[in-house]
Amino acid sequence: MEKKSNKYYLTLSLKEYANGDTKPAKELGIEFDNHDEIFGIIQRIKDKNIFESPSEATQFAIGLKLFSEIKLKHRNNPLFSELNEVFPIFMKKLKSL
Repeated sequence: MEKKSNKYYLTLSLKEYANGDTKPAKELGIEFDNHDEIFGIIQRIKDKNIFESPSEATQFAIGLKLFSEIKLKHRNNPLFSELNEVFPIFMKKLKSL
């Protein structure tokens, strides 16, 4: 039986280049599944006040959830072999804050 997961659509828009140019505009949209309800996780990370701003907390939470879901799906990939040992420790530390 396949696990149920939440379905998301994420849009990333490049608003301004480092040199100040705004063109050419770039935008990327991706659909993805995640077993967690990411909006709740974003709020919990914000509530922990471990970053300087709510924006950083949101960036961290989104990046972590995107990364960790791929790592979980591909846990046997040699790319993740070292992380498989330390990632659970990191997650326990984060949840304990």
